[in-house]
Amino acid sequence: MVTGPDLMAGGHAPDGWPLQRPPMLLESSLPGVFAVGDVRCGAVKRVASAVGEGSVAIRLIHDYLRVG
Repeated sequence: MVTGPDLMAGGHAPDGWPLQRPPMLLESSLPGVFAVGDVRCGAVKRVASAVGEGSVAIRLIHDYLRVG
């Protein structure tokens, strides 16, 4: 699954992106849905990396919920 800045092909948000802001770091093409670990495109297939991404995703989810 492609997430975050990788969704911004050519500097533009993906087709159908409904928000004014660009996707957050681990956010999928569906606003508010975040992906971590092996489901991400280019994942390194390591448990420690997935755990780290998960902790980052929690922070991003808090930000998403605060901003709306």
